[in-house]
Amino acid sequence: ISFTEALQHFQSAELSDSRGKARAARPRGVLAALLRCLCGPPRLRPQLRGEQQLVLAMAQCALDDSERVHMRILQTIYRQLTRSRLGCPRYGAHWEELGFQGRGGSSPLPGEIARPIPKMQLNLPWSNSVLSQLQTQLHWPPLDMLQHLSNFPFCIMSVNITRIIIQALREERLSRECNRRQQVVGVLNDLYAAAFLRLSRLWKRQHGTITDAGFFLKELELSTKKKPRQLLKSLEAYLSR
Repeated sequence: ISFTEALQHFQSAELSDSRGKARAARPRGVLAALLRCLCGPPRLRPQLRGEQQLVLAMAQCALDDSERVHMRILQTIYRQLTRSRLGCPRYGAHWEELGFQGRGGSSPLPGEIARPIPKMQLNLPWSNSVLSQLQTQLHWPPLDMLQHLSNFPFCIMSVNITRIIIQALREERLSRECNRRQQVVGVLNDLYAAAFLRLSRLWKRQHGTITDAGFFLKELELSTKKKPRQLLKSLEAYLSR
């Protein structure tokens, strides 16, 4: 399935339950609201609110084995990462080989509470030309990277980077960049790629292993929420070489 088709599915799907859970964070109390106005990030422009709510609702949508589009997305992830022309069973050790902690393609890092898999973002590494170019320059798919990077949990790090970006969107840490570009999904796509670029550099430079994953994710969360523009500029510089 293409990213565009998957996105169109969620745009037309009934996500009322998920939309009820998907609300942008709001400051509580008069003092918090005042501090937000004086020191906080700008608010997202009204014309972008619908796109923001759609993304937040999709992130709350749980993986459903009975939903054909969900299963097509999982199959696409498997084929893209392995470059296989064949599909794969729904459950099995092949998901662990791609970096999940379980055989179902949805388990979190050890010790974490299971969260819904944001299916749009899981498909992001192949959703636009920028990410495709990054995939080539980083020598993806990760099955090739695994020859050089030990214990690199590609898929579960992807899910956690998505979680960080979704939280930053919910807290309106990305509003300035979304307002500047007049879009939400495009900013998330590029920020995902920028965060993965940052992760790959950290992992290589510090010879990362699975035990370092939590530390790297905290660093990525700080960079994503505090310096999203700097992350995006590093991606632009890398791709312009």
